[in-house]
Amino acid sequence: MYMIKIYTISSCTSCKKAKTWLNAHKLPYKEQNLGKETLTKEEILAILAKTENGIESIVSSKNRYAKALNFDIEDLPLSQVIDLIQENPRILKSPILIDDKRLQVGYKEDDIRAFLPRNIRNVENEQARLRAAL
Repeated sequence: MYMIKIYTISSCTSCKKAKTWLNAHKLPYKEQNLGKETLTKEEILAILAKTENGIESIVSSKNRYAKALNFDIEDLPLSQVIDLIQENPRILKSPILIDDKRLQVGYKEDDIRAFLPRNIRNVENEQARLRAAL
């Protein structure tokens, strides 16, 4: 079975929900608390490689940490964005879940189901269809 890596922030409610969901579905994962352990350049690039919209997919321009830094992400070169993320990990949207095939930013139960093995996902989808038919 593949290993999921989840990047979290201690005070993040969505991070707690994502970990609860992973535990409930008995999916193995490795947690990295961004308040305690900085992302490496390689980790940031691996996350970015799986995004649809690049930096905008993972950096929050709306949270108080990003607002306090007063930056325009579009005006910065990638190397500076990486430095900014490493120095200020709380500007990231959270949680961030990644494995060898998938990336999930934030917690949405419908989307996080993509991390279930296909056979389990198919069974759960069928059960949901049967419940809906009742």
